[in-house]
Amino acid sequence: MTTNSRPVPDPSQEILSVVDENDEVVGEVPRGEAYARGLRHRCVFIQARDARGRVFVHRRTPTKLVFPSMYDMFVGGVVGAGESYDDAALREAEEELGVEGLPRPTPLFKFLYDDGAGHTWWSYLYEVRCDLPVDPQVEEVAWHAFVTEEELEEKLGEWPWVPDGLAAYERLREYRAS
Repeated sequence: MTTNSRPVPDPSQEILSVVDENDEVVGEVPRGEAYARGLRHRCVFIQARDARGRVFVHRRTPTKLVFPSMYDMFVGGVVGAGESYDDAALREAEEELGVEGLPRPTPLFKFLYDDGAGHTWWSYLYEVRCDLPVDPQVEEVAWHAFVTEEELEEKLGEWPWVPDGLAAYERLREYRAS
């Protein structure tokens, strides 16, 4: 595994759009404030697969604002104020995978994530194929690997997974089964 250390601005200061239950913008605040006040905002989830069809899985760094040191089967993150879901999906996938020149991720579906404990966001789920060698940001990713679907399924009960990623993964399985 190789990593890099591209400079990353303070994520708590990134400006997000606050949205209502219909995903309509009702305001803008810094990310740290949105998290602290439990304000609904927008996120993207991108399932990245390599040329062999394996899924990119990673463990988040302990410095992440939400769900630190947990595993995730998606790359992604928040949608900035004024940014489209599609643009955020490409930006986040390239940033977290540490690549340039990815194809635009394919949008699959949108859902409202709400854990009932102050974490709520409109979430757009995408998929992308990454044939490039990955070089994830050390500020974002503590460990990573491409794993088969079977290996991922085995680890679901063993590793601590981000709850929003698990919710997205469950919806993705239902989506693919229908």
